[in-house]
Amino acid sequence: MPDKEARKQKVIEALNTARGMELFAISQYMNQHYNLDNKDYGELAKNMKLIAIDEMRHAEMFADRIKELGGEPTTTLVGTVVKGQDVRAVFPYDSAVEDDTIDKYNQFLGMCREMGDNISAKLLETIIDEEQAHFNHFDNVDEHIKTLGDTYLSKIAGTPSSTGGFSKGFALGGGAA
Repeated sequence: MPDKEARKQKVIEALNTARGMELFAISQYMNQHYNLDNKDYGELAKNMKLIAIDEMRHAEMFADRIKELGGEPTTTLVGTVVKGQDVRAVFPYDSAVEDDTIDKYNQFLGMCREMGDNISAKLLETIIDEEQAHFNHFDNVDEHIKTLGDTYLSKIAGTPSSTGGFSKGFALGGGAA
């Protein structure tokens, strides 16, 4: 097993990759939030914004842990934001992003345990649970759009997009059921 410092550096590297993934998700989901709101799909826009807020919280949680380990949190996005997506393309795309994130974070979780860092492992467990709630939401909306099509979208059109004052996000604010 590598020495303590080498193990710590390996965890920092993984957490910085995770932080970069979160920074990408924030940017992607906020772009989608603006577009969905602009197309008057308020309910979809609102939930997209709340999920982006969850991702912001995750990015900060990773940053805090990286700093505790003596590292410097990255500000680099892992991925390029896809702009101008049609509403029908948003949710399968986001489901895939979340599915990949869950897979990667599970790999990081195992590595953190191997490196003897149970604190980072617990952090990843918490975040994986919330990413699963995001995946479930995106997958459900995608299924509704595929099954019900314009009927579903016309029901959503014109719904309010306001999230009110300070939001706890999707997972902590009750959007995840």
